[in-house]
Amino acid sequence: MEIKVLGCSGGIGAGRRTSALLVDDDILIDCGTGVADLSLEAMARLRHVFITHTHLDHIACLPLLVDTLFSRLQSRPLVIHTRSDCMRIIHHHIFNWQIWPDFFELPERERPVVRFEEMDAARPLDIEGRRVHMLPATHTVPAVGYRVEDDRGAFAFTGDTTSNDDLWTALNDHAGLDLLMVECAFPESERDLGRRAGHYCPSLLAQDLVKLRHRPRVGISHLKPGAESETFEDLRRRLPERDLVRLGSGDVFKI
Repeated sequence: MEIKVLGCSGGIGAGRRTSALLVDDDILIDCGTGVADLSLEAMARLRHVFITHTHLDHIACLPLLVDTLFSRLQSRPLVIHTRSDCMRIIHHHIFNWQIWPDFFELPERERPVVRFEEMDAARPLDIEGRRVHMLPATHTVPAVGYRVEDDRGAFAFTGDTTSNDDLWTALNDHAGLDLLMVECAFPESERDLGRRAGHYCPSLLAQDLVKLRHRPRVGISHLKPGAESETFEDLRRRLPERDLVRLGSGDVFKI
Protein backbone atom coordinates (compact mmCIF):
# COMPACT_ATOMS: atom_id res chain seq x y z
CA MET A 1 0.00 0.00 0.00
CA GLU A 2 0.98 3.58 -0.57
CA ILE A 3 -0.42 6.27 1.73
CA LYS A 4 -0.14 9.89 0.67
CA VAL A 5 -0.91 12.71 3.08
CA LEU A 6 -3.03 15.23 1.20
CA GLY A 7 -3.76 17.24 4.32
CA CYS A 8 -3.10 16.87 8.05
CA SER A 9 -3.24 20.35 9.57
CA GLY A 10 -5.56 21.54 12.29
CA GLY A 11 -6.31 24.63 10.23
CA ILE A 12 -5.60 26.51 7.03
CA GLY A 13 -3.01 29.03 5.85
CA ALA A 14 -0.05 28.99 3.49
CA GLY A 15 0.93 25.35 2.93
CA ARG A 16 -1.66 24.00 5.36
CA ARG A 17 -4.35 21.58 4.25
CA THR A 18 -6.92 19.82 6.43
CA SER A 19 -7.35 16.10 6.88
CA ALA A 20 -7.29 13.77 3.87
CA LEU A 21 -5.28 10.61 3.14
CA LEU A 22 -5.00 8.95 -0.27
CA VAL A 23 -4.54 5.17 -0.09
CA ASP A 24 -3.11 3.85 -3.35
CA ASP A 25 -5.10 5.77 -5.94
CA ASP A 26 -8.70 4.76 -5.23
CA ILE A 27 -9.39 5.26 -1.52
CA LEU A 28 -9.70 8.46 0.50
CA ILE A 29 -9.78 8.60 4.26
CA ASP A 30 -11.49 11.90 5.07
CA CYS A 31 -12.10 14.62 2.55
CA GLY A 32 -10.67 17.86 3.92
CA THR A 33 -9.12 20.68 1.93
CA GLY A 34 -6.09 18.59 0.94
CA VAL A 35 -8.24 16.85 -1.66
CA ALA A 36 -8.38 20.06 -3.70
CA ASP A 37 -4.71 19.62 -4.68
CA LEU A 38 -5.45 16.41 -6.61
CA SER A 39 -5.59 16.62 -10.39
CA LEU A 40 -8.89 15.96 -12.10
CA GLU A 41 -7.47 12.68 -13.38
CA ALA A 42 -6.48 11.62 -9.86
CA MET A 43 -9.92 12.52 -8.53
CA ALA A 44 -11.53 10.44 -11.26
CA ARG A 45 -9.68 7.33 -10.01
CA LEU A 46 -11.29 7.58 -6.55
CA ARG A 47 -13.83 4.89 -5.74
CA HIS A 48 -14.25 4.95 -1.94
CA VAL A 49 -14.29 7.66 0.74
CA PHE A 50 -14.06 6.70 4.42
CA ILE A 51 -15.20 9.49 6.75
CA THR A 52 -14.01 9.60 10.36
CA HIS A 53 -16.50 12.27 11.48
CA THR A 54 -18.48 15.23 10.22
CA HIS A 55 -16.51 18.28 11.32
CA LEU A 56 -15.88 20.62 8.42
CA ASP A 57 -12.11 20.19 8.30
CA HIS A 58 -12.67 16.50 7.51
CA ILE A 59 -15.48 16.82 4.94
CA ALA A 60 -15.03 20.30 3.40
CA CYS A 61 -14.17 18.97 -0.06
CA LEU A 62 -16.73 16.16 -0.15
CA PRO A 63 -19.57 18.15 -1.78
CA LEU A 64 -17.14 19.84 -4.20
CA LEU A 65 -15.53 16.50 -5.10
CA VAL A 66 -18.88 14.94 -5.98
CA ASP A 67 -19.91 17.99 -7.99
CA THR A 68 -16.60 18.00 -9.88
CA LEU A 69 -16.91 14.31 -10.77
CA PHE A 70 -20.67 14.34 -11.40
CA SER A 71 -20.62 13.31 -15.05
CA ARG A 72 -17.98 10.62 -14.42
CA LEU A 73 -19.86 9.13 -11.47
CA GLN A 74 -23.04 8.42 -13.37
CA SER A 75 -21.64 5.11 -14.60
CA ARG A 76 -19.92 4.21 -11.29
CA PRO A 77 -21.03 6.03 -8.12
CA LEU A 78 -18.65 7.15 -5.39
CA VAL A 79 -19.13 5.04 -2.27
CA ILE A 80 -19.02 6.81 1.10
CA HIS A 81 -18.30 4.65 4.14
CA THR A 82 -18.90 5.77 7.72
CA ARG A 83 -21.20 5.32 10.69
CA SER A 84 -24.89 5.68 9.94
CA ASP A 85 -25.23 8.65 12.33
CA CYS A 86 -22.36 10.43 10.57
CA MET A 87 -24.00 9.88 7.21
CA ARG A 88 -27.30 11.27 8.47
CA ILE A 89 -25.51 14.46 9.53
CA ILE A 90 -23.83 14.83 6.13
CA HIS A 91 -27.07 14.20 4.27
CA HIS A 92 -29.16 16.50 6.46
CA HIS A 93 -26.73 19.41 6.71
CA ILE A 94 -24.75 19.31 3.45
CA PHE A 95 -26.60 17.46 0.68
CA ASN A 96 -29.90 19.15 1.56
CA TRP A 97 -30.64 21.32 -1.52
CA GLN A 98 -29.81 24.44 0.52
CA ILE A 99 -26.10 24.12 1.26
CA TRP A 100 -25.54 21.79 -1.73
CA PRO A 101 -27.62 19.66 -4.13
CA ASP A 102 -28.68 16.26 -2.85
CA PHE A 103 -26.40 14.01 -4.88
CA PHE A 104 -28.02 11.02 -3.22
CA GLU A 105 -30.94 11.76 -5.57
CA LEU A 106 -29.09 12.94 -8.69
CA PRO A 107 -29.31 12.38 -11.57
CA GLU A 108 -32.16 10.12 -10.37
CA ARG A 109 -33.03 8.68 -6.98
CA GLU A 110 -32.78 5.14 -8.40
CA ARG A 111 -29.23 5.70 -9.69
CA PRO A 112 -27.49 8.45 -7.69
CA VAL A 113 -23.85 9.41 -8.18
CA VAL A 114 -23.18 8.88 -4.46
CA ARG A 115 -23.87 5.69 -2.55
CA PHE A 116 -23.63 5.23 1.21
CA GLU A 117 -22.45 2.03 2.91
CA GLU A 118 -22.62 1.83 6.68
CA MET A 119 -19.47 0.56 8.37
CA ASP A 120 -19.79 -2.36 10.77
CA ALA A 121 -17.39 -2.24 13.71
CA ALA A 122 -17.43 -6.03 13.93
CA ARG A 123 -16.71 -6.71 10.26
CA PRO A 124 -13.83 -5.33 8.16
CA LEU A 125 -14.50 -4.25 4.60
CA ASP A 126 -12.36 -5.86 1.89
CA ILE A 127 -11.48 -3.64 -1.07
CA GLU A 128 -9.31 -5.52 -3.55
CA GLY A 129 -7.13 -7.12 -0.90
CA ARG A 130 -7.08 -4.19 1.52
CA ARG A 131 -9.06 -4.77 4.67
CA VAL A 132 -10.49 -1.69 6.39
CA HIS A 133 -11.39 -1.92 10.08
CA MET A 134 -13.30 0.76 11.99
CA LEU A 135 -11.66 1.92 15.23
CA PRO A 136 -13.24 3.55 18.31
CA ALA A 137 -12.75 7.28 18.84
CA THR A 138 -13.86 9.78 21.47
CA HIS A 139 -14.74 13.22 20.13
CA THR A 140 -17.46 15.86 20.44
CA VAL A 141 -19.49 14.29 17.61
CA PRO A 142 -19.84 10.64 16.52
CA ALA A 143 -16.37 9.65 15.31
CA VAL A 144 -14.20 6.69 14.35
CA GLY A 145 -10.70 5.91 13.18
CA TYR A 146 -9.61 3.35 10.60
CA ARG A 147 -7.03 0.56 10.40
CA VAL A 148 -6.10 -0.62 6.90
CA GLU A 149 -4.13 -3.78 6.22
CA ASP A 150 -3.07 -5.95 3.34
CA ASP A 151 -0.90 -9.04 3.22
CA ARG A 152 2.28 -6.97 3.72
CA GLY A 153 1.43 -4.64 6.57
CA ALA A 154 -0.95 -2.24 8.25
CA PHE A 155 -1.45 1.39 9.17
CA ALA A 156 -4.01 3.19 11.32
CA PHE A 157 -5.44 6.71 11.36
CA THR A 158 -7.15 7.84 14.55
CA GLY A 159 -9.07 10.76 13.08
CA ASP A 160 -9.95 13.22 15.85
CA THR A 161 -9.99 11.75 19.34
CA THR A 162 -8.92 12.29 22.91
CA SER A 163 -8.05 9.72 25.59
CA ASN A 164 -9.84 6.52 24.71
CA ASP A 165 -8.86 3.10 26.10
CA ASP A 166 -11.00 1.30 23.51
CA LEU A 167 -8.86 2.67 20.66
CA TRP A 168 -5.65 1.20 22.06
CA THR A 169 -7.34 -2.10 22.90
CA ALA A 170 -8.60 -2.36 19.31
CA LEU A 171 -5.12 -1.67 17.92
CA ASN A 172 -3.57 -4.22 20.28
CA ASP A 173 -6.07 -6.86 19.18
CA HIS A 174 -4.25 -7.08 15.83
CA ALA A 175 -0.93 -8.82 15.26
CA GLY A 176 1.01 -5.80 14.04
CA LEU A 177 1.05 -2.15 13.05
CA ASP A 178 3.64 -0.47 10.82
CA LEU A 179 2.41 3.13 10.87
CA LEU A 180 0.14 5.01 13.25
CA MET A 181 -1.18 8.45 12.29
CA VAL A 182 -2.50 10.03 15.46
CA GLU A 183 -3.69 13.53 16.20
CA CYS A 184 -2.23 15.88 18.79
CA ALA A 185 -4.11 19.09 18.10
CA PHE A 186 -3.41 21.29 21.10
CA PRO A 187 -0.23 22.39 22.84
CA GLU A 188 0.13 21.55 26.53
CA SER A 189 -0.71 25.14 27.46
CA GLU A 190 -4.22 24.54 26.11
CA ARG A 191 -4.74 21.09 27.64
CA ASP A 192 -8.11 21.95 29.20
CA LEU A 193 -9.44 23.43 25.96
CA GLY A 194 -8.20 20.39 24.08
CA ARG A 195 -10.02 17.99 26.39
CA ARG A 196 -13.26 19.95 26.06
CA ALA A 197 -12.82 19.94 22.27
CA GLY A 198 -12.16 16.19 22.21
CA HIS A 199 -8.49 16.34 21.18
CA TYR A 200 -5.13 15.13 22.41
CA CYS A 201 -2.36 17.31 23.83
CA PRO A 202 1.21 16.05 24.43
CA SER A 203 0.74 14.78 28.00
CA LEU A 204 -2.47 12.90 27.19
CA LEU A 205 -1.05 11.31 24.05
CA ALA A 206 2.17 10.33 25.83
CA GLN A 207 0.14 8.61 28.55
CA ASP A 208 -1.97 6.73 26.01
CA LEU A 209 0.85 5.62 23.70
CA VAL A 210 2.20 3.56 26.59
CA LYS A 211 -0.89 1.36 26.14
CA LEU A 212 0.12 0.40 22.58
CA ARG A 213 2.10 -2.85 22.54
CA HIS A 214 3.21 -2.35 18.91
CA ARG A 215 6.19 -0.17 17.94
CA PRO A 216 5.06 1.53 14.71
CA ARG A 217 6.34 4.72 13.23
CA VAL A 218 4.10 7.43 14.70
CA GLY A 219 2.99 10.31 12.48
CA ILE A 220 1.57 13.32 14.31
CA SER A 221 -1.35 15.08 12.64
CA HIS A 222 -3.86 17.88 13.25
CA LEU A 223 -1.37 20.28 14.88
CA LYS A 224 -2.96 23.68 15.41
CA PRO A 225 -1.52 26.47 13.21
CA GLY A 226 1.08 28.55 15.01
CA ALA A 227 1.72 25.91 17.67
CA GLU A 228 2.99 23.09 15.44
CA SER A 229 6.66 23.18 16.48
CA GLU A 230 5.88 23.74 20.16
CA THR A 231 3.49 20.80 20.30
CA PHE A 232 5.65 18.40 18.30
CA GLU A 233 8.86 19.18 20.22
CA ASP A 234 6.99 18.68 23.49
CA LEU A 235 5.91 15.26 22.26
CA ARG A 236 9.46 14.33 21.30
CA ARG A 237 10.68 15.22 24.80
CA ARG A 238 7.99 13.08 26.38
CA LEU A 239 8.41 10.15 23.97
CA PRO A 240 12.15 9.87 23.22
CA GLU A 241 11.88 6.13 22.59
CA ARG A 242 9.20 6.45 19.92
CA ASP A 243 9.84 6.97 16.20
CA LEU A 244 7.90 10.21 15.77
CA VAL A 245 7.42 12.17 12.55
CA ARG A 246 5.59 15.44 12.08
CA LEU A 247 3.25 14.82 9.17
CA GLY A 248 3.04 17.26 6.29
CA SER A 249 1.05 17.53 3.08
CA GLY A 250 2.75 15.53 0.36
CA ASP A 251 4.34 12.95 2.67
CA VAL A 252 4.23 9.44 1.22
CA PHE A 253 4.51 6.18 3.16
CA LYS A 254 4.77 2.68 1.73
CA ILE A 255 3.64 -0.31 3.76
